[in-house]
Amino acid sequence: MLEMFISAFITFFVVIDPPGCAPIYASLTSGAVPAQRRSMAIRAIVISLFILLVFALFGEKLLAALGISLDAFRVAGGIMLFLIALEMVFEKRQTRREDRAEKIMETPEVEDVSVFPMALPMIAGPGSIATVMLLMARSNGIEETAIVLGAMAAVLLLTLLSLLAAGPLMRVLGAKIEAVITRLLGVLLAALATQFVVDGLKASFS
Repeated sequence: MLEMFISAFITFFVVIDPPGCAPIYASLTSGAVPAQRRSMAIRAIVISLFILLVFALFGEKLLAALGISLDAFRVAGGIMLFLIALEMVFEKRQTRREDRAEKIMETPEVEDVSVFPMALPMIAGPGSIATVMLLMARSNGIEETAIVLGAMAAVLLLTLLSLLAAGPLMRVLGAKIEAVITRLLGVLLAALATQFVVDGLKASFS
């Protein structure tokens, strides 16, 4: 059970990337007062939790309604996560997030960034949705389901803490250390994504 929690925790941590969300959130909320930043951070996490819970609990039924097998979703989700890993290794993911943040800041009428772009697509994006559905599909019984959801909640809690401490966190980490951590996590995510694809192909052709 502990190994399953660690595996799920690492997967969610790499995909959601709490340290990577911090600088984007800091730049998006630079003109807000501390109370507003706290409120938007909490709101973004609550919305993300709701979205991920919906896909965790009802994603399999949605796939069944669309006529998509879990094995096919494993392969597709693994490929999607692998592409995210490539972006992390080659420093494309952060650039894309920063470009999105700049577009938001160019529209002064947009003040609340909790829904877009923080909750969607930065936290509860395609990668994290695919991840929670893949992990839920691999879990058997209430205990394993609770472990996956617990790991997801723990990572979202860390994400909330990183958003609340975005300014000080960026001063401590610095751009170079953050880049190194992102690349290391990208390599790990690539291996996990490959395992998803292998599992899906094995089950499909067995």
